[in-house]
Amino acid sequence: MLPIIDLDINGKPEETKVVVAMSGGVDSSVAAALVKNAGYSVIGITLKLYESGSSISKKGSCCAGQDIQDARKVAADLKIPHYVLNYEDIFKEKVIDSFSESYQNGETPIPCVLCNERIKFDDLFAAAKGLNAKALVTGHYIITQSNNEDRQMFRAKDAEKDQSYFLFKTTKEQLEFLRFPLGSFKKSEIRGFAKEIGLTVSDKPDSQDICFVPDGKYTEVLKRIDPNNLKPGQLKSIDGNVLGTHQGIVNFTIGQRKGIGVATGVPLYVIEINPENHDVILGSKEDLRKRNIYIRDVNWIGGNEFNKMGNKKIKIKAKIRSTQEPKLANLFFSNKGLCVNFEEEVEGVSPGQACVFYDINNSSRVLGGGWIT
Repeated sequence: MLPIIDLDINGKPEETKVVVAMSGGVDSSVAAALVKNAGYSVIGITLKLYESGSSISKKGSCCAGQDIQDARKVAADLKIPHYVLNYEDIFKEKVIDSFSESYQNGETPIPCVLCNERIKFDDLFAAAKGLNAKALVTGHYIITQSNNEDRQMFRAKDAEKDQSYFLFKTTKEQLEFLRFPLGSFKKSEIRGFAKEIGLTVSDKPDSQDICFVPDGKYTEVLKRIDPNNLKPGQLKSIDGNVLGTHQGIVNFTIGQRKGIGVATGVPLYVIEINPENHDVILGSKEDLRKRNIYIRDVNWIGGNEFNKMGNKKIKIKAKIRSTQEPKLANLFFSNKGLCVNFEEEVEGVSPGQACVFYDINNSSRVLGGGWIT
């Protein structure tokens, strides 16, 4: 039997309308099943975000072709109304074009964060409210809990599936309306639930690639978006010596070692990408290590200490990769902007990636985060 969940919404479940974002995968499908099983009045919505070649029929992609069919089938099996909203133009403008611009600026973007921030928790958020729903439910692995003042975000029970890194831009206002029923379960339990109730997507692979780059060949997508993305440049050492040439800075990310195209007898890594002159700077592994990183566009969902910080420091834990454990750091304002000073060196700091903050006293609690400059 499916467990009975509580979405922590005032009112009787049978009198409470909720919208479930259904991507066509096992997670959002089980989320819809759990909410329906708890007695809520459920509406399923799937976003059509793009249409791109092999992704149409490829299992494990997201929000296109086969996925839409899978979501429609699950909704029919659950006997809930289901709608498909065409957001292709909005997705291209807010996510795909931004993805391209970020690479042109020498950054390594995270389009999943942009999709959550600008599409799912913005446009879909508004659509759910327009339907007079009391909540928008998604299949993300995250936990939110309400205290006497507001809802707070915590890492998921399943550490391997935790998505707090990708949800750091979620605002306090959005947290009040969003619900994440999967955060208290292990992924294996979710697949078990799907098999138990006979969902056709129970064995569907998880999405691994960027959804609109289903084969991982992002440079081909970038070339199609804008041919200028493959403008050639030089490969240089830290001291300025020319080591070779390349066919576009979009082919490189900070920390990259393979596929650089230079053989010197010693391992070389991408240390810096200069979008102005298209230089790619190479150096040793030691050159990748930093203690201070600088952050822009911070979203803070912790207490009031950030607004009251002034010239003081806030002790936090932070991470710059989704798979890392948060590390001890100090957060403070410097003459270069907001600085995260790690107590131990971190490696491979990439502009365009995220630095996510966690409570030093409870490393499961998410305080927010920002973009690395």
